[in-house]
Amino acid sequence: MEFKQRTLMAIADMICGNFKVEESFFVYRSSSYLTQFFQDCGTEFAHDGSTRNYWVANTLRQILVEPHPNAQTPPVAFLRVIQALMDSADALNEGSDRLGALALLNNVLGREGFEAFYAEDKQCYLQHIATQKIVSVTTDPHRPFSASELKRRAQLLIYLDIASEDELIEEVLLPLFRQLGFHRITAAGHKDKALEYGKDVWMKFILPTQHVLYFGIQVKKGKIDSSGVTKSGNANVSEIHNQVLMMLGHEIFDPEIGKRILVDHAFIVAGGEITKAARNWLGNKLDASRRSQILFMDREDILNLYVVTNLPLPQGAMPETLANEEDEPPF
Repeated sequence: MEFKQRTLMAIADMICGNFKVEESFFVYRSSSYLTQFFQDCGTEFAHDGSTRNYWVANTLRQILVEPHPNAQTPPVAFLRVIQALMDSADALNEGSDRLGALALLNNVLGREGFEAFYAEDKQCYLQHIATQKIVSVTTDPHRPFSASELKRRAQLLIYLDIASEDELIEEVLLPLFRQLGFHRITAAGHKDKALEYGKDVWMKFILPTQHVLYFGIQVKKGKIDSSGVTKSGNANVSEIHNQVLMMLGHEIFDPEIGKRILVDHAFIVAGGEITKAARNWLGNKLDASRRSQILFMDREDILNLYVVTNLPLPQGAMPETLANEEDEPPF
C-alpha cells in the first residue's frame, strides 16, 4: 500500500508534534519518545537520531508495505499507529473527543480514501470511504503477518519445542485464553491426577446474551497421531479418547454460582500437530452428540492466535533466553 509523500509527512508531523505550541493538538515527542511510540505499536523501529519527521515518514512507508489483506485494508501496524496517535488520553488544547486532531487527520487521510472516527469504546478506527468498510486491528488468525509478527512467531515456535506441558499451559495457553475473553480459567495441574477427570484446564465464556458456556481443555505437549506406535513425546489419540469421555462425563464446580455443572465443549490442544487421521479416528469413536462438542487446537492455531492478539512473549521465549539455552552444552 502506497501513500503520497505529503500524506506521510503530514502524519509524521502529527506523531512528532511539530506544530506551534498554542495551536498544537498533538503532544511533542523527542527521539526517545518516538522509539517508545513505535514500540507501543508492536514494531521494533528505533529512532536513529536523524531529522524526526523525515525518519517517521520513512518508517510509516516501511510499515505500509507490510503484508495486508487487500487494497482497502492497511497493515495492522499502521492501524495501531493511528490508534496510538489518536489516544484520547493524549488530548492537547481540546477535549477528550479530540475534534481538532480528528479534523486535521481526516484532512490528510482523505487524500488516500480513508476517514478516521471514534467508536463507543473511545478507540480511533479507520473507514474506507469508497466501500464504507471499517478496518480495525483484527484478531483474524489467518491474516497476513508483518515482519515483526513473523519474528515473534518464530521465537514462540522455538519456545514450544523446549517448553514442558505445564509451561505450555501456564505461560502460553492461560494468557491466550484470557486475552480471547474466557473467564474463570482454572488449571488443574499435574500433581494430583485423580482430581483432573481428563481436564488440564476448565474455563467459561459469557455470550452477549449472558448465557454461559463451559469448556474443558486436555493439553498434550507434542504431536497427537493415530499410529499404533508413537514417538517419544507424542500422544496417541486413543489416550485422548478416554480423557475426552472423562471430561464430558464429570462435573466441575463453579464457585461463582455455587453449582456443579458439565462442560459444554472439550478443547483438545496440542503443542505439536494434530493429524487429520487422529481427528477422524476420534470423530468416529464418539457418537454424533459428543462429536459436536469437540474442538481442536494445534501448534499452528496457538502460534497464529498468540501473534494476532499481540500478547507479550513468555519469559522463556525472549531472544536472550533462547540464545542462552542454545549455548548450553547437551550434557
